[in-house]
This record gives sequence, C-alpha cells and structure tokens, in this order.
Amino acid sequence: MRCPKCGCEESKVVDSRPSENNDAIRRRRECIRCGTRFTTYERREEMPIMVVKKDGHKEAFDRTKIMRGLMVATIKRNVPLERLDGLIDSILSELRDSGTVEVNSQELGKMVLQRLVDIDKVAYVRFASVYRDFKDIDEFEEELRSLING
Repeated sequence: MRCPKCGCEESKVVDSRPSENNDAIRRRRECIRCGTRFTTYERREEMPIMVVKKDGHKEAFDRTKIMRGLMVATIKRNVPLERLDGLIDSILSELRDSGTVEVNSQELGKMVLQRLVDIDKVAYVRFASVYRDFKDIDEFEEELRSLING
C-alpha cells in the first residue's frame, strides 16, 4: 500500500479490526519511510454494481464519487469521515442484500439522502440542492419546509 504522503510502497500494519458492519477489515498502517499513519480497508471482491445515469449510460459504482459529494456537503460540519464511509457501506450492503446489480443514479441519490438526514440536516440540504438540481430559491425553500415538517 502506497503512503499518501511520501509514496513509499512499504508500510506496516499497526492495528486491524472489522468495519462497523463487518463487510471489510479496517487497517491502520504506518509508513516505513516517513512514519505517516493512514487507514486502508480490505473488502471482498464482488460483481460490480452498475449505476444507470440520467442519459442511460452505465458505469461501475464508485464509492469515491459518493464520498466526494458527501465531503463537499459536510464541509465545516462536525461529521467524521468514518461516519460517511459507514453511510456508503450501508448503501452497498442494502444493494448487495437485495441482489441488485443495477441501480439508477436517482435511486442512489435518494438512498444517500435517506441516511444523510439522520447524520446532519445541513449536509442533507447541501447534498439535496446538488442532487435535486434546485433551479431557484423556491425549490430550496420547499425542501427546507419538508425537512422541518418531517
């Protein structure tokens, strides 16, 4: 595993434990060269879940794309990355448990929002504004009202 700081390919495992929902092994590593500590996850290899985009083309599910969107939504919010990683894990588990091999991007966005609302409501609104592509302040206000009214 390459060190994110110096690029060295040698590291030692400092700690290993199962992830929250037991679908991966979380490993804390330390770079042999610079001493930087970083986390890796080991997951079983499975058939990829395909995401069907609005225009109909398909691409493999990419957890980093969802994580990027979640990180933007939670910027300056007190939400640990482990919590966001767990959110993505729970979506993947739900899809795998249901036997799904394809999911449309709209449904995937809904799954993210269903989980994000319980984590941080500001992040929920930020993510929803991009996912639902609000055209004006009225759509934004309507989403806030529905959030407040439950």
